[in-house]
Amino acid sequence: NTAAQTVWLHSAALATNFPAWVTPTSCPIKLRPSGQCGAEEGEDCPYQLTLPPLTIHLPKQFRLLEKTMKELQSLKEVVNKLKSGCQECQIIPPTPPFTLPSCSGPSQVKLNRMSASLRNARSQISALQGRLEGLNLLNMDNVQAMVDRRVENITGVVNKLRSTCTTQCAVQNTPQSPRDCSDYNVLETRKNGVYRVTPDPRNGTFEVYCDMESFGGGWTVIQQRLNGSVSFNRTWVEYKKGFGNFRGEFWLGNDHIHLLTKSKDMILRIELEDFEGVREYAKYDQFYVANEFLRYRLSVSGYSGTAGNAISFNKHFNHDQKFFSTPDRDNDMYPSGNCGAYYSSGWWFDACMSANLNGKYYHKRYKGVRNGIFWGTWHNMSTEYYPTNYRQAFKTVKMMIRPKNYAP
Repeated sequence: NTAAQTVWLHSAALATNFPAWVTPTSCPIKLRPSGQCGAEEGEDCPYQLTLPPLTIHLPKQFRLLEKTMKELQSLKEVVNKLKSGCQECQIIPPTPPFTLPSCSGPSQVKLNRMSASLRNARSQISALQGRLEGLNLLNMDNVQAMVDRRVENITGVVNKLRSTCTTQCAVQNTPQSPRDCSDYNVLETRKNGVYRVTPDPRNGTFEVYCDMESFGGGWTVIQQRLNGSVSFNRTWVEYKKGFGNFRGEFWLGNDHIHLLTKSKDMILRIELEDFEGVREYAKYDQFYVANEFLRYRLSVSGYSGTAGNAISFNKHFNHDQKFFSTPDRDNDMYPSGNCGAYYSSGWWFDACMSANLNGKYYHKRYKGVRNGIFWGTWHNMSTEYYPTNYRQAFKTVKMMIRPKNYAP
């Protein structure tokens, strides 16, 4: 033992029995009677033994022992509380396989509910973790790259299929089932009128109006405005199926336009005339309308003409790659409302427009909301910049398509 562990006991009576590490000092012990002793032998005689006070020096580690004892006491109190809180529990003898104590009554019901909730939470956490890992893989760059690869593959397949069919193959099939008005021109039909076409045999045959006289003929007319006799403020379903009269004003129908532009590479020609007798045109070398699942998205490019490229006016107003919207179906790029409802028509609105050939027909220039037929690059459009000025009105409009490789 070290010196720090030395204990000093000041008592002369026990000094002879102390080990070597104890240092005794002489201290007299006083023994005296505390009262009268009895005369008979064996009778108790009270004595008083006086010892000097004992001084014991304990090592510092005993302070840690005291702290440990307090902690044990605190743990004991916690255990007692737990025991009192589970008085209804009955210990099941541990037989292989060993089980935990089970409770009966309300405690058992609570334990079962907590266990089920924990298992459910664990399964949900695992599922969310898996979904999070999946989302980390599917970032926008990966999605864009995947879409580009798919489109590239589809484009390659389409081009390959087109190359397998020669011009002679197409000529042999056209007399049996004309796919558009240009096939009737091959049959030496040169008269304007209503004809039946079959762009895709799987989708049946339908009627179209063919312009066989203007600009080489072979045009399939998809829209015509003449006098305002037909309202173009129509629903999604009406624009889908088509409406109007082929001998007057009409919209061919988005489903039919899709089938026509799907069967062949089409060009679009737009004819415009105002009430001052000014006539202009816009031609696009590529024109395609997707199906209803893709909300009849417009693909148009390759402008030439005299009316100006109002379809692709600038980066803020560009109708290319835009979805079709109607007053009852909002697919436009305007975040705070429906352009179709505001301008009372169906069109490939951006947010909202630099062109709208399906607007309201006005018989003269008008004021207010520009909800009439509109072409944003018309020659005198600069006079309309102020809201109080008169709006341009158009007398006639015609939209017609024809195969890109058509030869009159």
